[in-house]
Amino acid sequence: MAVSFTPLINGHAYGWADITVVIGGAPLTGIRGIKYGSSQEKENVYGAGRNPVSRGYGRVTCTAGITLLAGTVLSLQNSAPGGELYRIRPFPVTVCYQPDGGSMITHILHNAEFTDCNFEWAEGDMSKEIELTLIISHIEKR
Repeated sequence: MAVSFTPLINGHAYGWADITVVIGGAPLTGIRGIKYGSSQEKENVYGAGRNPVSRGYGRVTCTAGITLLAGTVLSLQNSAPGGELYRIRPFPVTVCYQPDGGSMITHILHNAEFTDCNFEWAEGDMSKEIELTLIISHIEKR
């Protein structure tokens, strides 16, 4: 059976310019990257014979990280208790994807908290990206 596909002419893929990331109700302008994902523990359960008789499902684990310009990190630190990002109470991170003329897709990273904040500068740096690890409880996709 032959399958016929019509190519997308003048289509628009999701790109960095189509993403808005919001923390604390304000869109981040000093963001350079964001990563997040989830995985679930799974294992085969064995009984009689050599092959699995069922499958066991365990925890869902979510991971996240964000890369911000140093000025944005310093601004966040100024509003953080004791100047430490990891002391900020849990907050949602909203990631919205919307290419021109496309439908909006929203992902919410729930109960996010920073776990670290490390600066590293070198001679000649004219700007600096700071990678921050986030701990999150779950990801809601709308």
